[in-house]
Amino acid sequence: MQNLFPIDVLMRWIHVGTVIVLVGGSVFKRFVLIPAVADLAESERTALRERVSSAWRKFVGLGIGLILISGLYNYLVVSVPKHWGDGLYHALLGTKMCLALVVFFLASALSGRAKGLESLRRNTKRWLTVMLLLAAVIVAISGFLRVRGQSASRTSPTQTSSSDS
Repeated sequence: MQNLFPIDVLMRWIHVGTVIVLVGGSVFKRFVLIPAVADLAESERTALRERVSSAWRKFVGLGIGLILISGLYNYLVVSVPKHWGDGLYHALLGTKMCLALVVFFLASALSGRAKGLESLRRNTKRWLTVMLLLAAVIVAISGFLRVRGQSASRTSPTQTSSSDS
């Protein structure tokens, strides 16, 4: 099999870099932008919110796509072979993925225009806080899985298929 190391590194950079941009932008919005515009008239706040959301939703859409593509690659090509049969690893990774889907929904809802989600946008400060707490849990799980390393050696699917021949 060919050496995928350069692609593995590129996908890790895309994944982590995109998360940094999206979480960092959300922190800025929650703790800098929202408090800074609190004294503006409602009409000015609404106009500014729409202008910011219009630009931010492009980052959110592209970012979610990049995270899904790079995450799927990292899981299938890098993680599965290294962690085959490691129940704790896959349980935590599955939890992380489920939480990420909730974060993607909240990010999309808060920057989007769907009328049915307007109640979330009326409470942007609260939902950004929830989203950032979930992102912190995801980062904590990711950090734990990264330093935990591999569990006791297991038989990988490639080892099983070659030994069956």
